[in-house]
Amino acid sequence: MRSLSAPDASPSLFSCNSRSPARISSRVDKISATSVRVYTVPTDAPEADGTFSWSATTMVLVQLSAGQSSGIGYTYADAATAQVAQHLLSEIISSADPSHHAELWMKMRRAVRNLGNRGIAAMAISAIDNALWDLRAKLLQAPLLQLLGAARESIPVYGSGGFTSYDDDRLQSQLGGWAQQGFSFVKMKIGAHPEDDPRRVQVARQAIGEKVALFVDANGAYTAKQAIHLAKIFHESNVTWFEEPVSSDDLAGLRLIRGRVPAPMEVAAGEYGYTVPYFERMVAAKSVDVLQADATRAQGITGFLGAAALCEAHGIALSAHCAPSIHMHVCCAVPRARHLEFFHDHARIERMFFDGFREPVKGRMRPDLSRPGLGLELKEKDAEKFAAN
Repeated sequence: MRSLSAPDASPSLFSCNSRSPARISSRVDKISATSVRVYTVPTDAPEADGTFSWSATTMVLVQLSAGQSSGIGYTYADAATAQVAQHLLSEIISSADPSHHAELWMKMRRAVRNLGNRGIAAMAISAIDNALWDLRAKLLQAPLLQLLGAARESIPVYGSGGFTSYDDDRLQSQLGGWAQQGFSFVKMKIGAHPEDDPRRVQVARQAIGEKVALFVDANGAYTAKQAIHLAKIFHESNVTWFEEPVSSDDLAGLRLIRGRVPAPMEVAAGEYGYTVPYFERMVAAKSVDVLQADATRAQGITGFLGAAALCEAHGIALSAHCAPSIHMHVCCAVPRARHLEFFHDHARIERMFFDGFREPVKGRMRPDLSRPGLGLELKEKDAEKFAAN
C-alpha cells in the first residue's frame, strides 16, 4: 500500500496540491481583527415565489484575522443582522483563540438568549461561525474539507430558480440551460397562482426533457388538501420533489402530505431551521423525506453538522439550502448529504464577489483542494459597489 506521504503520491483529498500536509502548530494565533460588512445586490430581474417577492438580495459578510490568515463567513440576511454580529464580535470573538471554536459557538448562543436564538441572531452567529471554520482551516493551510474529513470528492447540485415572476420563455431558458450544462436536477417555484401551476410545470418539463429530475417549491403557499391534489397532477410531469407544500411549521400537514403523495415523490423542508432542536422536531414528526439545512441560518457550519448528525441517526437524506460556496465543502464531508442548491441569486453574487468560486461541472461542485479554507477570497473592488455600510 502506497503511503499518502510518499514523494510520488498524487494530490488527494488528504493533501493540498502544492502544499505540504497541514501540521498543528504549538503557537496560538489569537484573532487580531474583526469586521462585518453589508452588501445589497439588485436581482437581474423581478423575482417571486409562492408567498414573497423581492428585487434585491443582502449579504452580511464577516472577516476574522489571526496571524497572516483571514477567514470569511457570510449569511444572506437583513442588514440588521450586522448589528448583532458586530456586538458578538466585539464581546466574544475579538482577541479569542480560534481553536476554541466550540467554546466560542456556545458563548455566542448564550449571548443571544434574551434576543431569541432564531432569526437575525442565529444568522449573525452563522456568519461568524462560518468565518471561524474558514479561518481555522487557513491557519492550518488546509482546505476545509480536509479539516472536516471527506466523505466524497464532489457533490451534485440542483439548479434553483424558475421564479413565479418569470414568463414561460425565461422559465424555459433558465431551467433548460441548466439541463444543457449537465445538471441532473432543477427546481422551480410554484404557489403564487395555484390554478396555473400544472401548466407551468408542464412548460418546465418540456424545457428540460425527460431525463432531468424536476423539483417544485411552494414556499408554504398551499393548504394540505391543495398540495395533495396538485401532487397527483405534478406526478404526471414526473415531479419527484415537493418542497414546503405547506408551511414548514405545519408538521402535521407535512406528514399528511408525505403519506399521500404519489411515489417516488419526496417531501422536503427545513430551510427555516435555526437550531438543532427545530430539526429534531421535524425529523421526529416524520414530516419529511429529505431534511434541508442552511449553514447561513442554522448557527453556521457547526449547526449544519448537528442537522447532519440527526439525518445519520434517523437514516434520512440531507440537502443544503442555497449559499453553494458555503455548503460545498461541508456537503462533501457529511455522509447523508444528497445534493446542494445552486440558487440563481446566490450563485450570481458569489461568482461576482469571490475569487475561487467553483462552477459546477456536469452538475457537480468539487472543492479546489489547492486553496485553503473555503477556497474564497473577497474581490474587494467588485463587492464595494454594492456596499450598504
